[in-house]
Amino acid sequence: MYKIAVVGATGLVGQKMLEVIERKNIPYDSLTLFTSARSAGKTIDFQGKQYITEELTEEKANKKYDFVLMSAGGTTSLKYSPLFEAAGSIVIDNSSAFRMDQDIDLIVPEVNHPQLNRKIIANPNCSTIQSVVPLKPLQDHFGLKRVAYTTYQAVSGSGVAGRNDLINGAKGEAPTNYPHPIYNNVLPHIDVFQPTGYTKEEQKMIDETKKILNLPDLKVTATCVRVPVQDSHSVAINVTLDKPATVEAIRSLFEQTEGVVLVDDVEHNQYPLAIHATGKDEVFVGRIRVDESLENSFHIWCTADNLLKGAALNAVQILEQIHQQNHL
Repeated sequence: MYKIAVVGATGLVGQKMLEVIERKNIPYDSLTLFTSARSAGKTIDFQGKQYITEELTEEKANKKYDFVLMSAGGTTSLKYSPLFEAAGSIVIDNSSAFRMDQDIDLIVPEVNHPQLNRKIIANPNCSTIQSVVPLKPLQDHFGLKRVAYTTYQAVSGSGVAGRNDLINGAKGEAPTNYPHPIYNNVLPHIDVFQPTGYTKEEQKMIDETKKILNLPDLKVTATCVRVPVQDSHSVAINVTLDKPATVEAIRSLFEQTEGVVLVDDVEHNQYPLAIHATGKDEVFVGRIRVDESLENSFHIWCTADNLLKGAALNAVQILEQIHQQNHL
C-alpha cells in the first residue's frame, strides 16, 4: 500500500489521474490532493470517501510520499519536485520542467524503463508519447533514419482555458487563451516561438523523441497545430527506415504491439479518429502507406487521448512500472 499525493488534483489531467488510479486499482492507504491556493478547500469524492484539497506549501512538500503525481505546470514543478525528492518521494512530473535534464528519466512504459538516477521521472509531451509508442517497434525491427511529425492537437491540451475558448468561440465570444479564435479555425502555433522559427512545442517533440528512443543523431522535425477538437490528438508521422520494409510488414508489426490498435481498412473508410480514441488507453494507427517521394519511407496516421495516454495514464503506468520493478 502506498502513500500517494496528486498535485493539481482539480485540473483536467489531475482528475484523469484519479480516474486511472481507481480503474487500475492502484493500492494506497493514504491519498493527499494538492491544488493551488485558489482551489484549496474544495471537496473531491473519490472511491466512496471525501477528500479536502490542500494548498501545496514548502512545508507539506517536505513530507515523504511513495509517489507524487505532479500536474500543476513547470513553475510549480521546478519549485516543489526537488523538495518532494529530497524528502524521499518518487515524483512523476507531467510538466516539461525536467524532461531534457540528463539525469532525469523521460519515460513511456511501452518504450523504455526508469533508471532512477534521481527520484524525479518526467512524463513526456502528450504528442511525443503517442508517437513513440508505434515508432519503437519500427526502430527495433527496421531502424529509424528520419521522422517528420505534423500534429493536430485538441484544445484540452491547453487545459480548461483551451476548452473554454472553443466552447465560447462557438457563441461568438473572443478567445482568452489563444491569440486567435480556435472555433472554426486552425492555429499553426502551440507554445512560444523560438529564434529558429520552431515553437517550443515542436522543439519538445524533436528533443524528446531522440531522448526516449536513445537515438541522439536521429533526424526529427515537427509542425504542431491546434485544431478545434475538444479531446484527443492526431499526429501524421512520416518515417524513413534503415532496413527495407513493406506496408504489410508494418501493419503486421503493429497488430502484435502492446498498446497499439491497428485501424486501417480504407475501402470501408476505417482509420483512426479522434472521437474514437477519446476515453481509450491505446494508441490507434492507420492510413499506413508508402511515401513515394522518399526511399523506404512511410506515412502513418496516429490518434490517442491526450489526457489519458498523453498524460494521466502514462504517469500511472510509470508508477506501475516502478512497482513491478520493485524499486521501492
